Amino acid sequence: MAKILLTEDDDAVRTFVSRALELDGHQVVEAEDGEDGYDRLNEHEGEFDLLLTDIKMPFMDGIALSRTAAASFPELKILMMTGFADQRERTDGIENIVIDVVSKPFTLEQIRSAVSKALIEGEAALDKAS
Repeated sequence: MAKILLTEDDDAVRTFVSRALELDGHQVVEAEDGEDGYDRLNEHEGEFDLLLTDIKMPFMDGIALSRTAAASFPELKILMMTGFADQRERTDGIENIVIDVVSKPFTLEQIRSAVSKALIEGEAALDKAS
């Protein structure tokens, strides 16, 4: 299964999503904001199959994290999530590095499905680029 970096500032959402992904056998590394997420990326030398990040977070938001992560680790697949419609619009211009944006609130099945789809689509995109 996949190794996923989950970056989410809401403890309850982070725990819910982490447990959902672990049910599918994924290894999940958690980060509580963008700066923490970037530190974890570097600690693990970018060895993640997917970055799943909230958009709106303190310190470094998910968009800044995604841009920084993509610059340092261009093979990293990125899936974003947000509960704010105006935040979703902020992803315009980074479609080339973000596979999709999942709207909150979501169910257990919806987040599991979105992650599965992102992993599959990310692999397909990498195969095309090869």
